Amino acid sequence: MELNHITVNTQSSIRIGGSWILYFDPFQIKTALRDADMIFITHDHYDHFDPPSIANIKKESTLLAAPESMKKKVLSESGIPSDRCLFYRPGEKYEQGNLVIETIPAYNKLKPFHTKGKKWQGYVVKMDDIRYYVSGDTDVNEDIEKVQCDVAMLPIGGFYTMDKKQAADYAAKLKPKAVIPTHYGSIVGNRTDGRDFQKELEGMDSGIQVELKLD
Repeated sequence: MELNHITVNTQSSIRIGGSWILYFDPFQIKTALRDADMIFITHDHYDHFDPPSIANIKKESTLLAAPESMKKKVLSESGIPSDRCLFYRPGEKYEQGNLVIETIPAYNKLKPFHTKGKKWQGYVVKMDDIRYYVSGDTDVNEDIEKVQCDVAMLPIGGFYTMDKKQAADYAAKLKPKAVIPTHYGSIVGNRTDGRDFQKELEGMDSGIQVELKLD
């Protein structure tokens, strides 16, 4: 599966090109690109909600989607006009133009960093007949086990999220066509985690394509 239209800047800062230019959790973007059609924010931690990066990718028509629980912070800090901000709740389905958007609860099961009560979320976005899943910071839980997607972007760094072994086990059950590991090699996790994740998944003979964007 061709994945050259997907880039990962750092952490979970993802850009997907297609009929729309989509960004997820833009972070540490230093160049004024001004090309975002829609920006998705998963939660309010600084490495996922970074207003200076939003400023560098937004244009006049940019839409921003975020958890409803972040509404006050987004309206005061994002720099996106309120009439272009969309606030979603986890576990629901939306349509925006020709995009189909599903919000997937993202939370830790036992850790205190991303509790379910904060109502943060990942996203499955269907664009150009491909279903992309960007999980946000999450552990494996009963809500994400229901996801259906073609391309999954999953955190593997551990500590704040699932680790590389848990992510590989989850991906093998999820069975996307391709998976891109994220959230490692900078703030948390080692630079070698991506290749370790790839070896783990390949050892399961899953047939899932693994693309390393942070190596």
